[in-house]
Amino acid sequence: MSHPGVCRMCAGSVREFFDFGRQPLSDAFREPDDPRAEFFYRLAVGRCETCTMVQLLEEVPRERMFHQDYPYLSSGSTVMRAHFEGVAERFLSTELTGPDPFIVEVGCNDGVMLESIAKAGVRHLGVEPSGGTADLAAAKGVQVRKVFFEEATALDILRDHGRADVIYMANTFCHIPYVESVFRGVSALLTDGGVFVFEDPYLGDIVERVSFDQIYDEHFYYFTALSVRRMAHRFGFELVDVEPLPTHGGEIRYTLTRAGARTPSPAVDRLLERERETGLAEPETLLRLAAGVERIRDELTGLLRGLREQGKRVVGYGATAKSATVTNYCGIGPDLVEFVCDTSPTKQGRLTPGAHLPVRPPEAFAAPYPDYALLFAWNHADEIMAKERAFREAGGKWILYVPEVRVL
Repeated sequence: MSHPGVCRMCAGSVREFFDFGRQPLSDAFREPDDPRAEFFYRLAVGRCETCTMVQLLEEVPRERMFHQDYPYLSSGSTVMRAHFEGVAERFLSTELTGPDPFIVEVGCNDGVMLESIAKAGVRHLGVEPSGGTADLAAAKGVQVRKVFFEEATALDILRDHGRADVIYMANTFCHIPYVESVFRGVSALLTDGGVFVFEDPYLGDIVERVSFDQIYDEHFYYFTALSVRRMAHRFGFELVDVEPLPTHGGEIRYTLTRAGARTPSPAVDRLLERERETGLAEPETLLRLAAGVERIRDELTGLLRGLREQGKRVVGYGATAKSATVTNYCGIGPDLVEFVCDTSPTKQGRLTPGAHLPVRPPEAFAAPYPDYALLFAWNHADEIMAKERAFREAGGKWILYVPEVRVL
């Protein structure tokens, strides 16, 4: 156990509860002949003893993670496309109904949500520092700026566009350590009655499912309703709604307003009460999570070694960012998993970060089918298994490791 860190939210002491060791950047897929040294950092996670915010102890510079060649595309999954179309419809029917509404999406990725807003003729702006994905958003007719969001960005947007009725982030706010600058920006940019809405992985789901691969470089914070309420209060905001989402293995959509602007939904107190009852952010709960992580590592590596000894072929499915935590922490290399198939052209022909599993297109999966497929993209299990029904019919078996190691 190392010395405590300093909380990036309240400056309290952060007590480490798990160390995944040296990890690579989760989205740094490499060319096989790249001679440059790989960047590694210590992936350790802890809990603030003052405000209970769970967070990483070591911050990776943002420019290393979000850049011109950032490979993740929100439009890559039919489930996620439908999700974001639903988000747009909801905002258009509830918050964006005034005379000249304006919405800002921070981390708009390839414009999957704002495309619907743009088609509805509503004023909008996407903020996206990853240049390649921002270009894809612009090609869809979305107004986008290639910058990181912080107070200065918000003031520039305010000067050019006026105040926003909605500021929205999906799988973005938990990426940003410097919350004070973000809240100053939100406060400057948001109308008095406007909403700041963000959805991110929920610590409750990570604990319940032992989904430890949600912990990687891009996810700096692991929110609970309690830590979000305390964070909001600190910056003059109030948590007025919470909504559980099935996306990305379990998330919560948090709605914040200026303090006193709206009456909080009963859902907020219900979730806070459940967190109290389960002791969600208590040290004992987090130590149980740590023990579960070690158990899954031992069972998964034991299974894979046993299959190798039997001469069985195992390939991975889904070269996800979170699979970097699994492969590197568990020591899963090409000796245990032949390759990983993935639909993203930007990842194909490259090697996964750290573990160096070759990434191949989906066609490689059936040429010929392996005996077993290790499902890294477990949060899209239904969608993937429906698409790959022929694999099961050919006698193939899926390996899952959330919430426990099992073979289907």
